[in-house]
Amino acid sequence: MSSSPSETLRFRWLDALLPDVPFDGWTDAAAEAAAQRAGLSEGEQALAAPNGISDLIDAFFERAGQASRATLAAEDHSALNTPGRVKAGVKAWLAALEPDREAVRRAAVRGLLPWGALPAAQRTWRVADMVWEEAGDTAEDYNRYSKRGLLAAVIPPIVMYWLDQPSDEDLDAYIDRRLKLASGIGRNIGRFAKPLLDALPVSRPNRSRNA
Repeated sequence: MSSSPSETLRFRWLDALLPDVPFDGWTDAAAEAAAQRAGLSEGEQALAAPNGISDLIDAFFERAGQASRATLAAEDHSALNTPGRVKAGVKAWLAALEPDREAVRRAAVRGLLPWGALPAAQRTWRVADMVWEEAGDTAEDYNRYSKRGLLAAVIPPIVMYWLDQPSDEDLDAYIDRRLKLASGIGRNIGRFAKPLLDALPVSRPNRSRNA
């Protein structure tokens, strides 16, 4: 898939920035120095990341999502049940982030937390959407949003646990517990929400994968 000029410039800028992030963080000063090293003019910077460092953090997680999709597409998960496929998606995403764990730690301070901040909520939602899509979910009703919302709620604590470099066994167990908790909450919500939502004239706009 070809990239737009803005995406090409954005990832070029990101590549120049990432080596400094573990030491300097996701800061405007670090981004400015990286832009100079990447040879980006002011106009190219504005095209690549009009919102500055926030757009570069978005690009960082977007690339991890793309790598996750490629990994999952190359694996056979046909024998897994839905919870197993969701877990595989979460683990593939963490594996894609592994080479830049310290950059994730810095993003957790500025870009993932506080979890209630709009950019953080949008990022975690996109991760949850990627995981559920790769798990084969095609729901368009309230289930679509409840599934993604519940998964998005457990992604930040999973990331924070992963940042402490647990063993593979401990990480697996932790993810299992979080996903089981989210699943239980979802079933309880569904008992009360479904009859109400079914009775309402809920609009279901058409959506595309790349929207």
